[in-house]
Amino acid sequence: MKSAVIVFPGSNCDRDAARALERLTGKPATMVWHKDTALPEGLDLVVLPGGFSYGDYLRSGAMAAKSPVVRAVIDHAERGGLVLGICNGFQVLTETRLLPGALARNAGLKFVCKDVPLAIENANTTFTRAYREQRETEIPVAHGDGRFVADEETLARIEGDGRVVFRYIDNPNGSARNIAGLINDRGNVMGMMPHPERASDPILGRTGGAAVFQSLLEAA
Repeated sequence: MKSAVIVFPGSNCDRDAARALERLTGKPATMVWHKDTALPEGLDLVVLPGGFSYGDYLRSGAMAAKSPVVRAVIDHAERGGLVLGICNGFQVLTETRLLPGALARNAGLKFVCKDVPLAIENANTTFTRAYREQRETEIPVAHGDGRFVADEETLARIEGDGRVVFRYIDNPNGSARNIAGLINDRGNVMGMMPHPERASDPILGRTGGAAVFQSLLEAA
């Protein structure tokens, strides 16, 4: 699998994501700077990592969504290429409208950083197939703007189409319908607030997110 990780000013999980990809695929990910206007040829997967792109000014992900490289990411997605947005990357995906809804301030207005149990709502996607019969996992979160919000019509459509992939069992941020991760209608773009790259290696003491990357490897 050929992958790339986009690096914005303020990204702080880019190397973590690249390390997780290399460990599970055996191939190093290409680090792509936000001012680049093109992606490497032949990519299977683009990862928008966690962090605080542009210091989260305006809205989280809003300025990153206007970076030159994002046009290439959108084109990659529209061609059917895989895109994974983690935490801040999820915020960028909603700002670009590759995913519906928005990520708002956490309920209680406090930063949340802890391991959270997740229900695997849909294990029949490109991003979750390696979970197979597993019903739950545990992956850490670390965010202040992770509350997923959308109007009722959008929420009903997402639910009806089976696009909710991960759901909080113990909601840490007030997300509508406990949504922690979802895919687009085509199934090739996923955004999730929990950090699978921080739970993908036994040396980290947790492996609940490894199946996300394993799923992508199987798909590729």
